[in-house]
Amino acid sequence: MKEKTARFKAVDILLLCLMVLPILVGIALKVLLIPAADGIEITGAHIFFTLKLPLWDLPITEAQVNSWLVMCSALFLCLYLTHGITAGVKTRRQGVAEWIVEKTEGLVDENMGDYFKSFGPFIAAILCLSAFSSLVTLVGLYPPTSDINIVGGWAILVFILITYYKMKCGPWHYVKSFAEPVAFLLPLNLVGEIATPVSMAFRHYGNVLSGSIIATLVAAGLQGVSHMVLAWLPGKLAEFPLLQIGLPAILSAYFDVFSGCLQAFIFAMLTMLYVAGAFSPEDYEKRKAKKKAKKAKAQ
Repeated sequence: MKEKTARFKAVDILLLCLMVLPILVGIALKVLLIPAADGIEITGAHIFFTLKLPLWDLPITEAQVNSWLVMCSALFLCLYLTHGITAGVKTRRQGVAEWIVEKTEGLVDENMGDYFKSFGPFIAAILCLSAFSSLVTLVGLYPPTSDINIVGGWAILVFILITYYKMKCGPWHYVKSFAEPVAFLLPLNLVGEIATPVSMAFRHYGNVLSGSIIATLVAAGLQGVSHMVLAWLPGKLAEFPLLQIGLPAILSAYFDVFSGCLQAFIFAMLTMLYVAGAFSPEDYEKRKAKKKAKKAKAQ
């Protein structure tokens, strides 16, 4: 029993180390490969290197690398939470894991219905990836959600799911939906279909990026005001950033923590509403009944 307990603890420690390691790798890459900026510098993700491909070159950016690091860290967090789960005795981590599953399944059931009960893991993955991608800015890393390419990829994936569930009722049902409720709305419905992933991507990306820019500008502005107020003091005391104490941390708590988690929740909610709204259970059952009757007639 003691040997088993020691092994269990060793696996726990290993999973915790592997959970933190990707974040440490991201910090090391930033320190070693990204030159320090002089003053305020608001730019996009740093390009580490570019892969030469036949059609077009593929730049490997800071946002892409950090996104993969977040996924690795989230993976080992999930393994840690589910390590040693039993049907009998419950631990704190098992309670946390069960709470996450119950809340996610309840959210899916409330917004998507019984047909989409299996969507729980997908929605949990969206919430986890989006929230953690915004929260990495707390340790000085570039948040992947500040890159339109990352968030745009998520939106395209959601758009593929929307189209798939629209097509489950039949190709003709999908085409006919563009002319509803009246035929002359066809151009507007087509524009609305294309605008769905665009609006999802820009809403998430714009809110996270604007928060980072505002926090940076406010911190820089407070530094300048501090120098003006303390200019009468001698030596290094005049350069002390007095007004930067406290307020930037409060702004970071709002823009990085609250706003980042809020945008993750909104993106997940829009995913559930768009996918569930694209599917008509009644039309799907009618199509299944017709196919079944046709098959029985043929036999």
